[in-house]
Amino acid sequence: MATLSIVVLLAGVVGAVGRPFGLPAWVVPVAAVATDLAAGVISPESARRALVPLGQPIGFLLAAVPLAMLLDRLGFFSAVATILARRGRGAGGLWILGALVTTVLNLDAGVVLLTPLYVHFARSSGRDPFAFAAQPVLLACLASSALPVSNLTNLIAQSATGAGTGAFLTHLGLPSLAACTVGWLCYRRALPAALVAPVGAALPDSGAAGAATVGTARPAAGPVDTRQALTVGGAVVAVALVGFVAGATLSVQPWMVAVGADVVLIGVLRWVPWMNVPVGTALVAACLGVLASAAVGHLPVRQLIAGHSLAALARTAGLTALAANVVNNLPALLVSLPGLGRHPTPALWAVLVGVNMGPVLAVTGSLASLLWLDALGRLGVKVAAKDFTRIGVRIGLP
Repeated sequence: MATLSIVVLLAGVVGAVGRPFGLPAWVVPVAAVATDLAAGVISPESARRALVPLGQPIGFLLAAVPLAMLLDRLGFFSAVATILARRGRGAGGLWILGALVTTVLNLDAGVVLLTPLYVHFARSSGRDPFAFAAQPVLLACLASSALPVSNLTNLIAQSATGAGTGAFLTHLGLPSLAACTVGWLCYRRALPAALVAPVGAALPDSGAAGAATVGTARPAAGPVDTRQALTVGGAVVAVALVGFVAGATLSVQPWMVAVGADVVLIGVLRWVPWMNVPVGTALVAACLGVLASAAVGHLPVRQLIAGHSLAALARTAGLTALAANVVNNLPALLVSLPGLGRHPTPALWAVLVGVNMGPVLAVTGSLASLLWLDALGRLGVKVAAKDFTRIGVRIGLP
């Protein structure tokens, strides 16, 4: 049973990542769960219990990606990007924007939304599309730890250990800032051509930027009303951020805040982003949770992440980062959770540093990286898995 549970977990991960025969990402993980149930590796009741801590995090994922799409249709992000461009911020301004979007709205939403926008920005200003497209996927790793809502892994860890928003900011705020700062310095060194626009290149206007997201969110009709986009979008983001940070004291969960923001923007735009609800991604997350639960009892997790000394925490972060690159960061976290206990400990923060910031070497390390690869394919930007590893080694790894 031990060997079978581990093999089936790996098969589920490989199937979600590789999508054999062009199947949707959820097909193989669902089949893997069915295999575990049929073989008696896990009981239906145990599978149900494995899904309990995933409920609210997955609920947030289902609401957060449509929220990003609604803000995009409003023209909020294109308006911000245009302002940054016209003030000469260029790549640096977009790096800051990407870090903020990832931190506040979730890394998957950031990658899905910002990748098309950054590619369009680069093409409009005569620069390398890949250099700018690399920003959202790098920041999906580097900037997705400071708040519980920043990453599905954070929400799962919060649900399992009771760690509050204040604890995340206290323990992971500074590491996130350090990671984003070092990442930017390495980005400038590795991709210097991204920083300088050719002489005479036109900067994108708000209407053109608003059209950048074709194939991701339906573009708004006509030019973007920059003032309305900034006023309404800025107010929604500000209130949502307050809700994410302070909601726990009022028993308001992040998914409730995201749904409320969705409802407000749907009322303003009179458009419902049905096609942008990431049901398939949520199903993959749920299935990987069940598969990891079936395998965790057969792995020496407690021994590997034991200890709170500096050396022990470094080992924990390194091992979980390695696991995230090999089997995807979601199973890596879920396998680690039973060894962390029911309360926040130093080992929890080391694990989250590993599973969140670690998947910079393999495009299979997180679902966000796979979403990024798909987005670039739709945008006509030729990129392979080795290109992700190349920028990961030069920018993400340091």
